[in-house]
Amino acid sequence: MPEPFDEGAIAGTGAGGAMDLAASEATTLERTPGGPRGTGPAERPRSLWSDAWRDLRRNPVFIISGLVILFLVVISLWPSLIASGNPLQCDLAKAQEGSQPGHPFGFNGQGCDVYTRTVYGARTSVTVGVCTTIGVALFGSFVGGLAGFFGGGWDALLSRVTDIFFGIPVVLGGLVFLSVVTSSTVWPVIGFMILLGWPQIARIARGSVITAKQNDYVQAARALGASNSRMLLRHITPNAVAPVIVVATIALGTYIALEATLSYLGVGLKPPTVSWGIDISSASQYIRNAPHMMLWPAGALALTVLAFIMLGDAVRDALDPKLR
Repeated sequence: MPEPFDEGAIAGTGAGGAMDLAASEATTLERTPGGPRGTGPAERPRSLWSDAWRDLRRNPVFIISGLVILFLVVISLWPSLIASGNPLQCDLAKAQEGSQPGHPFGFNGQGCDVYTRTVYGARTSVTVGVCTTIGVALFGSFVGGLAGFFGGGWDALLSRVTDIFFGIPVVLGGLVFLSVVTSSTVWPVIGFMILLGWPQIARIARGSVITAKQNDYVQAARALGASNSRMLLRHITPNAVAPVIVVATIALGTYIALEATLSYLGVGLKPPTVSWGIDISSASQYIRNAPHMMLWPAGALALTVLAFIMLGDAVRDALDPKLR
């Protein structure tokens, strides 16, 4: 026999039992984060930059290199925090002497404290590297962006100018250009490296802009009547700048090494400017008798270049979608 209806159970649910059940399910759905009308925030799609930052925070190479670079920046701005001496104060009576209390790196051929000069040399190297990278990135991106965006005759003209500068050897050009400069400041060296360093960034920027301007959103903006300047600044540049940042970050360490090379050859920075390249050059003739004179500035230079190259590699891995 069929079982009798349980009127109490029906009465417990009320006349709208099915509706109440649906309402309870809807309430549960609403409480779920990311639901159709959930009280919790729905997860928004992450951009390239947010994904890159998330990956960088988990990358030990980025963390280590970032800490080293942060330390270099701090001692470049405030070298007196860890070195209380004067890098230009020398005592010939202590020339080529080794480590002593208060002078852990010993003295150079002129009796100057190697530790103090190594610390103060970071300011010169970081200044040259950062200023050169900024100048190269801005000028190279401007030239390459114009060539890639307008194409045609502009692209042909700017590309040929880029090829001309590519054909100039950097070290040989430095020997010719800087040999006639009498200034002992860093600005002639920075200007020279910008002059010969922008073609690489220009080529990268040109290729990125050509790729970005073919995307649908750029074509839609053009169809809606957006001006060239608006398309460049609003739509193309944010999506084409990532490769430029990667190349510029890696090249920063190269510019620091190039400045040391030119100073070592005697055409870069000149005394009384404190530079790792100058100290390495002056210590090279004493390498057998007093190797400590070259060891510390050369080690600081190698560590700095390595830190910036590691940082650039980490940024490249984070910004390149093909490596994900």
